[in-house]
Amino acid sequence: QCQLSGLWQNEQDSLMEISAVRDDGGFHGKYLTRVTLTGGCAYISPLKGAQQQPGEGGWPTFAFTVRWDKFSNATTAFTGQCFMDTGGKETLTTMWLLREAVGSLEEDWKATR
Repeated sequence: QCQLSGLWQNEQDSLMEISAVRDDGGFHGKYLTRVTLTGGCAYISPLKGAQQQPGEGGWPTFAFTVRWDKFSNATTAFTGQCFMDTGGKETLTTMWLLREAVGSLEEDWKATR
């Protein structure tokens, strides 16, 4: 069984630490990104999410949001799944959407990456 809680590192050397997953699937943690919209220093940002408990023989799916509150007016939503290979290595696969604040409805088209 793949365990979502713990310390994770991605290909960009960003770090994510997820607390223990509660019985209802909820969790929280911290995200330290090495990639910023402004090219500035990395900061720790809070994350909150939920894990769908897997069925028999399945791998858990999850979603979480990160609020980049110290250095950016943006929020990112991640969704993914946890897998374990035959050697016992756990891997998270994710897709994400980042929403940056814009000043008007006319600029809405460029706000989501």
